Amino acid sequence: MNPHWRTPAIALAAGSLILTLSLGVRHGFGLFLSPMSLELGWGREAFAFALALQNLVWGLTQPVIGLLADRWGGGRVVMAGVVLYCAGLYGMAHAATPLALAITSGIAIGTALSCCTFSVVSGVIGRRYSPNQRSQALGIAGAAGSFGQFAMLPASEYLITALGWHNALLALGAAILLMLPAALGIVESREGTASVHGSATARQALVEACGSRDFWLLSFGFFVCGFQVVFIAIHLPAYLLDAGLSPRVGVTALALIGLFNIFGSYLAGRLGAVYRKPYLLGGIYLARSMVIAAYLAFPLTVTSTYLFAAAMGFLWLGTVPLTNATVASMFGVRHLAMLAGTVFLCHQIGAFLGSWLGGYLFDTTGSYQLVWWISIALGVVALLVNLPIREQPVRAAVG
Repeated sequence: MNPHWRTPAIALAAGSLILTLSLGVRHGFGLFLSPMSLELGWGREAFAFALALQNLVWGLTQPVIGLLADRWGGGRVVMAGVVLYCAGLYGMAHAATPLALAITSGIAIGTALSCCTFSVVSGVIGRRYSPNQRSQALGIAGAAGSFGQFAMLPASEYLITALGWHNALLALGAAILLMLPAALGIVESREGTASVHGSATARQALVEACGSRDFWLLSFGFFVCGFQVVFIAIHLPAYLLDAGLSPRVGVTALALIGLFNIFGSYLAGRLGAVYRKPYLLGGIYLARSMVIAAYLAFPLTVTSTYLFAAAMGFLWLGTVPLTNATVASMFGVRHLAMLAGTVFLCHQIGAFLGSWLGGYLFDTTGSYQLVWWISIALGVVALLVNLPIREQPVRAAVG
């Protein structure tokens, strides 16, 4: 088959479908917390730890997976990830102990997500689009991932209700297989990944990045992003159940986050092509803190929850295209998947803490209140660390 059929538009469409499915299924895991914990007799910390481990493994493996994607092409890496994702969902459905759950949903699916999500897909799209179009293209891909959350959450809830949590996981594993044909659209030749501008080796690019103050400031901001979004995604449904609201409210809230994030991610990508991306990132983190504070300040109702979800959704993953485009501006696109994956590692360390601390502090104090206030404080700190970031090439040889 003629490889020229893989135009930038095809790569963007295929990458968007991959993100829709991989992130859509993953965002629904919080719906399994209550039914699995109740049926298997586990506390919330066991499930929260497994998903926290998933996020940590996702982050720890991302730089290596990104390096492989930069070297061998994103399509091949995605195909391997699909197989591992399906195996993890099958194992998660049959997990009889917290350890088995940690291995399947934590380690297996965490590694699979490294292969099938932002850093790998962004690396392919970043190489296919010019700098003046890159931020917008990444924003479109991010919006697709948000659509997956919007579409797959109601589907996951329906499957759990109709089939039970065990069979629902198996059905989601079958849906993941649809990513295999999409992966063909982002297959890259080894020559293609090596022909982009820049002569630095992967090791040189990583050393250059790790020696950059701005790289670490950007990474800390992404740490905060991970803490906030994963805490909310995993624990919001349980938080609402504890307040006496119906399970449907939690599902609708998470779906609203996905719906409004479609517009937020797209707008962030568009604005990133015009304005300084670190300033936009700082504004998003501050706005999140303000939204959370307002949510806590008013009585908890269905209406306040939906307004909170809509506002948070608009701010949800707009950080991803802005962060990855900033990495590309500073270090070029040849090693984009690896360097974006390194920043993403910090995001996932935050995600681990957001998921695990949510369960731990709830089991310890009987409330999520402290974690909410930690999220607010971290958002303010993220604003401050993003403001001094200089969005300019660190070294011409890298880019």
